[in-house]
Amino acid sequence: MPKFRKEKLAKPETPAQAAGGGQGIVFNKTFGQHILKNPLVVNSMVEKAAIKSTDICLEIGPGTGNMTVKLLEKAKKVIACEVDPRMAAELKKRVQGTDMQAKLHVMMGDVLKNELPYFDCCVANMPYQISSPFVFKLLLHRPFFRCAILMFQQEFAQRLVAQPGDKLYCRLSVNTQLLSRVNHIMKVGKNNFRPPPKVLAQRLYRLLLVLYLL
Repeated sequence: MPKFRKEKLAKPETPAQAAGGGQGIVFNKTFGQHILKNPLVVNSMVEKAAIKSTDICLEIGPGTGNMTVKLLEKAKKVIACEVDPRMAAELKKRVQGTDMQAKLHVMMGDVLKNELPYFDCCVANMPYQISSPFVFKLLLHRPFFRCAILMFQQEFAQRLVAQPGDKLYCRLSVNTQLLSRVNHIMKVGKNNFRPPPKVLAQRLYRLLLVLYLL
């Protein structure tokens, strides 16, 4: 499985494309904001989603739009769920005056409290604190969607794919595997995020998983 390292990072073209987005933004720890800055990882996530030109994509926590822009290039429409008004403003400013502006819909508020709209695929770099409730919300969502490409911290991701007898096997494992087909795709080092997540040794990597509803 490929491992992305810091030295592979490409230099951002503009301040808005930098890992932290626009200048002067202070990240809010309450929202678990760790912006994915490595374009190689972003491109890989988008490729794994196999987005069609007719697709509606749902993105959770778009931040300053590093992944949103890539989704907009391929999808018919992108619905970006954002709880932080500052990040939403940066995202809108990033596509303002471009062909992408009409394809972007920003949905403000807590994604756990709002009803999810119709979508074909979901792509998200998940904040750790909402990982579990969001997965359950996703599994119960109707109508069915095609797939979800989700980034989680290592320990949580391992619970999704844990087998009976594993110490991490739990209710989450049972429900996820009962209602979907879930696969581990890659490891992503913490230095691919800004700021790097301060996590325990066993969580130094986030895992990208693909979630297909059966």
